[in-house]
This record gives sequence, C-alpha cells and structure tokens, in this order.
Amino acid sequence: MPDPHGFRSTPRQVARSRPVDVRILDWKDVYEPASSSVVQQQAGRCMDCGIPFCHSACPLGNLVPDWNDRVWRGDWRAASEQLHATNNFPEFTGRVCPAPCEAACVAGIAGDAVTIKQVEQAVADTAWNRGWTPALPPARLTDRTVAVVGSGPAGLAAAQQLTRAGHTVVVFERADRVGGLLRYGIPEFKLAKRLVDQRVAQMTAEGTRFRTGVGIGVDLPAGELRRRFDAVVIAVGASVPRDLDVPGRDLAGVHQAMEYLPLATRVALGDLERSPIDAAQRHVVVIGGGDTGSDCVGTAHRQGAATVTQLEILPTPPDLRSSSTPWPTWPLMLRTSSSQDEGGERIFAVSTERLLAGATGRVSSVRLIDVERAGRTFVAVPGTERELPADLVLLALGFSGPERDLADAFGVSVDDTGAIRRDRGFAADVPGVFVAGDAGRGQSLVVWAIAEGRSCAAAVDAWLTGSSALPAPILATERPMIA
Repeated sequence: MPDPHGFRSTPRQVARSRPVDVRILDWKDVYEPASSSVVQQQAGRCMDCGIPFCHSACPLGNLVPDWNDRVWRGDWRAASEQLHATNNFPEFTGRVCPAPCEAACVAGIAGDAVTIKQVEQAVADTAWNRGWTPALPPARLTDRTVAVVGSGPAGLAAAQQLTRAGHTVVVFERADRVGGLLRYGIPEFKLAKRLVDQRVAQMTAEGTRFRTGVGIGVDLPAGELRRRFDAVVIAVGASVPRDLDVPGRDLAGVHQAMEYLPLATRVALGDLERSPIDAAQRHVVVIGGGDTGSDCVGTAHRQGAATVTQLEILPTPPDLRSSSTPWPTWPLMLRTSSSQDEGGERIFAVSTERLLAGATGRVSSVRLIDVERAGRTFVAVPGTERELPADLVLLALGFSGPERDLADAFGVSVDDTGAIRRDRGFAADVPGVFVAGDAGRGQSLVVWAIAEGRSCAAAVDAWLTGSSALPAPILATERPMIA
C-alpha cells in the first residue's frame, strides 16, 4: 500500500498544460511533463481499498494499485514491469485514454480520484528514457505464420504478442506509415508520432515484419493472404464514417473529419507545407461532440481559424456525475477537452437542417434548429431555426464499421452495425480468420483495441498450437463501459 494517509493529506494535482496562446502556435504536446516528485506524491494517494474497482474498469485489467505503490516507493523500474505486464503500449493510453479507471477509483467516491492516467504516462516515459523497454524477441520460433491486416492499436498489440509467442508475423498497412489511428487519426499535439515510431522499432527488433502501402483486396488478394499464412487477424478499425444526410452535404468546404485530420498530421510531420483542407481565417463548424470533433477543434485553432463552433445534438450534460450513472460506472457529466479549452463555442441540443452555399458555391452557413429528447429520438423545437456562418464544415459523427469491400474480399459476414461477425474467441466465420478491435466491436477506445489485440493473439496462438500462455484479458462479446 502507498502512503496510508495520502488520499486525505495530498490534494489531487493533474498535469499542467502549456499556455493556450503558446501551444496553439505549434503541434507539440499540450501538457508539460510532471516532475517525478509530484507523480510520486500523486501515486501515494492510492488507498488500500480492498477491492480495486480500477481493475475491472480497465479493459486491460491494469494492476493500478501495484504500480502506484512502486512509484510511491521510488521503484520506477518495478512499476514499469507491472505496467507492461498488462499493457503493450502504456505511453499511448497514458495520453489518449479517457481513464475509466479514474471514474471507478474508490478515492473518488467522496473525494478526488487518483491521477492514474498521469502516473501511467510518467512510468511509461521513464521506462523509455532509462532504457527499460528493450526488444523481447522469442527464445525460439514456431513454424506458424500470421498476417495482421491493419497497424492500429489492435493490430500492433496482436502482432507483438504473437511475435513474442514465437510465430512469424507480418503486419500489412495500406497507408505509407505504420500506426493506423495512432498515426493519422490522433493529432500530433495529443500523441507525438515519435512514440509510435519507437514502438515500431522495438517490434521490428523483436521480429515483427511490416509491409506498408499494401491494401488487402486491392494490392494483394485476400485469398492469397490466406494461402500464404496459417492465420489472419483483421484489425482495420471502424473506418467508415457516418455521414450527414441534409441538403448541401455535397457543397465545397464540407469534409469528413478523417479527411481533415490526417492532412493536418502530415503538415505537422513535414510531409506537406500546407494542408489542402486548411482552417486559416475560416469560420469552422464541427458537427459532432465527441473526441474526434474535439481533435478537429484543436487542429482548427492551430491552423488559425477565425471562429470555431462545435455542435452536439445531445443536451448539455450536468456539471457533476449524474445519478443515472452512479459510481463506478462511466459518469454522465460535462467534460471540457484541452482543445475546447483553447477557445471557440460549443452548442448543445441542436440539429443541422441544411448547409447553405455562398456566391462562389462554397458552403457559407449552417442552418440549425434546437431539439428536445423524446425517448430514443429527438424532435425539433419550432421557431428556433437560425443560421451560423460556416465556410468550413467538418463532420465528426462517428464510425459505423470497417469497409465492406474488405469483408467481402475475405468472405466474412457482417452484422447489422457493419462490424465483422466473430465468436467469443475472436474467430470470424471463415476458418483461420480472426477479428480484433473496432472492426469487430464497433467504434471504441484505444485501450479496448489494445485489450482486444492481446486477447485475440491468445486465441490465435491457441488455435495454431492447441494452447496458449498469452494473457487474454477479455472475450470478444464483452462490451465497454464507455463507447
């Protein structure tokens, strides 16, 4: 147990962010690194709660009290070993996970939760800085081969686990770089791509092979992939965006978020001098109130938008945890991201009726109307119509599943949501084909993708060899606490 009085004597102290007027001028990390002494004090707030609900709230089953105790005692290396025992990529989750573990922290029932996410990031970064994350190639190789389609968090986690089990693993990625969502879906200011690069280098040293610029079903037939490999893991994410079915959707200046964000990342990485979809001096309207919408907001600020407005169809959440989501569930409450803190306006309980064109034919405004909830749907409030200036409209309405062409190429079936069907052991309805991450569960979190990748790897290993010693934190039928 850490400091027995820490949760009472030490106040919660979250990571400090860089000043807004400074950070919107670059693509660097929003937050300043916390000192080791501060992180140790925060880890010491972890209490001897008896039943650590943070375990069950975390899809990976992270051993939170264990590494909090090690950090508080100053044994950072042991903390790193505990952390990496359940999580392949804590430097990712320590930055982009919404921390359901903190929502379930016992210290948070009557006070402030432990800053679990901050401690996790600090442990992961310390391990890299001190050389405690060496490549771990297998002691011996099997004669089995596995193809992983997709190099996002689920694909990378599955690949690393299967490589360490001794199988020969090749990861196929259709983009020019490895990383999937981590590379092009999350802005540089939230997740620096050097972090992805260092993990890819580690995995390469362990024996995982990467093939970029290869689209399965396009550059390489799915049937050939199945013939060449003993097993295939589909981990392509949920890349089909939900669209906005209103008049004016086809106007110039209206783009999906995943058209916009990857181009901005390429500017941050030096591939482009300027994005073809640039928010500079434009009135930007982001339709969708989730994390992707927030990423669009932060990106638009850094591009020098004139105004930024984010629209959400749901009503304004309460400031504190709603009684409908009691502890330890994920609380319904108002959250403000670092991007939203940087400026702009959020409008709740509105629906977009139409996108209007200006004199040049480009979108010039959005016609809104207030809505009220009626059961599971929303009804318009008469007389509340109004227009909002907008010459760049970004759609961040979520994702419905993987691209259907890929499922058809493998001959696997999909469910009503567009996700690829699979059983509790992550197996699709074609022998030797497995599905991990958002491709099978639908749009979810990076932490769930990593957990599914690990569990899918254990299922593949058992299918190939008859048994597996790889950890399997979840079953494919389990559902997330948060979407």
